Amino acid sequence: MIVDKNVTPDRDLYFLGSIVIEILIARKETKIDYFELYNKMNHEHEISINLFTLVLDWLFIVGVIKNAENGMIEKCF
Repeated sequence: MIVDKNVTPDRDLYFLGSIVIEILIARKETKIDYFELYNKMNHEHEISINLFTLVLDWLFIVGVIKNAENGMIEKCF
């Protein structure tokens, strides 16, 4: 479920996706390694690798990121 009735949004895909987008906006490069992005995300907001992958899946579906060569993630904005 994407939207939940939780009072704290710190485990919602929308909230976590916004943190990933902020990290991507702050970078000048358009591509980033999966684990580098995970480490930056985990430093800002502690998250499991499974939940991080789910967030990336959601961002991929809505067209914010795409797969690049060699396991890199490319921002589409």
